[in-house]
Amino acid sequence: MEQRFSNNSLDLEMLREFCEREGEAVTYRKGEQIEREGDPARWFAFVTEGCFKYVNYGLSDDKAHITWFSFEGEFVVDYPTFLYGRPSQTTIEAMMPSRVFRVTAQQLEHFFDQSKETVKLRAVVAEHILSQFRLRYIDLHCSTPRERYDQLMQRCPGIVNLLNLQDIASFLNVHPNTVSKIRRDITFDGR
Repeated sequence: MEQRFSNNSLDLEMLREFCEREGEAVTYRKGEQIEREGDPARWFAFVTEGCFKYVNYGLSDDKAHITWFSFEGEFVVDYPTFLYGRPSQTTIEAMMPSRVFRVTAQQLEHFFDQSKETVKLRAVVAEHILSQFRLRYIDLHCSTPRERYDQLMQRCPGIVNLLNLQDIASFLNVHPNTVSKIRRDITFDGR
């Protein structure tokens, strides 16, 4: 399977196979939500086609803030809230027509309880997610906007064709003018 947007380094083949074997195949149109902030988190899904963005809305400005992405060959889930049946802390929306194999918390719980290997896999998934969010937090505090832009383009080079300038700026936590300046600098530095 080709991973057009992502350079995912975590080997979760067993979990992917479980989703494909036990999960429901679902197609989402662009803009359709797999989860909605405030509603119970219901799905753990493996993305076979397309990609999703994680959106949170500001308390004071009600503005959409893009906080994460899941691409083809990755899992899409609001993991901690999903595992414990809590309200989702984010809205997860298809950025293009997308296809997933999705399972419920009960199905995933049963899968994780099958053996020592799957119990260990549950811990690996949680540690991986914690590591990703820690790195994102550090990047937001320690990396320049240009460094964050470069990291995003390295992780998912095809994303510039899927997101508008405002969405990229939201993910990088900068003003859209900053993204324009970064792109201008890249264009003139690339000569």
